[in-house]
Amino acid sequence: MHRVLITGAAVLLILHGVIHLMGTMAYWKLGKIEALPYKTTLLGGAWNVGDTGIRVVGGLWLVPALGFVVSGIALLAGAGWWSPVVALMAVVSLGLTLLDWSVAYAGAVVNVVILGVLWLGPAVSRWLSR
Repeated sequence: MHRVLITGAAVLLILHGVIHLMGTMAYWKLGKIEALPYKTTLLGGAWNVGDTGIRVVGGLWLVPALGFVVSGIALLAGAGWWSPVVALMAVVSLGLTLLDWSVAYAGAVVNVVILGVLWLGPAVSRWLSR
C-alpha cells in the first residue's frame, strides 16, 4: 500500500509539472490553448507586461514544470530531497497562478493541497503507524 501511495503521488506531481507547460506554450506562442489564450496582461488585466514581459512569465512557468517532474521522479527513486523541492515549486507555482488567476485558479487549489499534504503528511504518517 505504501508503494502505491508513493507511485500515485509521484505521478500526480509529474502531471502537475506537465500541466505547467501550458503556461509556457501559451505565452511563448508555441501553440493555441483554448482555455489559456495569449495575452500580455496579468492580475485580471490590471498589469500590462507587454510581449517581452509575458515571454518572461512563460519562461517562469518552466521552473515549476521542471521542478515538479524532477521531484516526482526523485520521489519514485527514493531520494530524500524531493519534499523541499516540491514545497518550493508549489510556492512558485502559487505565485504564478495568483498572477493569472482568471485562467489558473485550479492550479492554485492544487498547490494549496500539495502544501497541505507536505505539512500534514508527517503527522498523518505517524498517526497511521500507531
